[in-house]
Amino acid sequence: MTTAARSERISFNQLHKECHTRVKQPLFCPTHNRIIERSEVVKGYEYEKDQYVLFTEEELDKIEPPSARVMEILEFVKLGEVDPLYFDASYYVAPDEGGVKAYKLLMNAMEESGYAAIAKLTMHQREHIVVIRPSSKGLTLHTMFYSNEIRAAESSSTDNVELKDQERKLAQQLIENLAVPFQPEKYHDTYQDNVRAVIAAKLKGQEVTEVAQPHMAPVIDLMEALKKSLAERQAPAKKPPVRAVEPAASAGPVAVPKRGKKAVG
Repeated sequence: MTTAARSERISFNQLHKECHTRVKQPLFCPTHNRIIERSEVVKGYEYEKDQYVLFTEEELDKIEPPSARVMEILEFVKLGEVDPLYFDASYYVAPDEGGVKAYKLLMNAMEESGYAAIAKLTMHQREHIVVIRPSSKGLTLHTMFYSNEIRAAESSSTDNVELKDQERKLAQQLIENLAVPFQPEKYHDTYQDNVRAVIAAKLKGQEVTEVAQPHMAPVIDLMEALKKSLAERQAPAKKPPVRAVEPAASAGPVAVPKRGKKAVG
């Protein structure tokens, strides 16, 4: 399996404020007051405060379920019946050598029937329930949360809320005006784009402007709010907004610390 999707985020390293050296996190034993090697580490389950049941890797290997070596399909379900809330990570599944025909047969059968497969698979010392479905790139596997891992939503009863016919009509009209075919490539992380722009500006010694935040007025009249949304949607296109992050016109020197570690403040 190869990962089909992953979060693309900018990460920051922790640096020592005085010398801008990256801070490391060694394996340190406070009892022996020294850094220990990874070979000296064992796993332990804390059953009481500072009391542990110890495990070696060999002991954990002995209790692996069959799903650690073989992924067995348990049943088939209609994919539309699976709430996306249960989906976790996504993977592409490719056939092993000698299994190409069986792979294609299973994929074609699921495409024609409209069913997806439910199976169990063990990875990283955890047994996952997974759903396998056909896609344009072959079989796609999604690990899923177990039902006990799904948190209950806070109750917010709407039973006593009355809706007028005109409100329903306007809401439906707003949805229809905004309805388009799903194109995931249109969407991007504006905050991450802004962070990249800030990094580029600071590397050039430039100033960065603050992002203008919209004024959010409280919604008092639902009908007026819906009408306003429709009017804005149907209005002629305006000029594109100014970039959220803009460098200043003039650039100063790039900051270089005195102690030899390159950093930008």
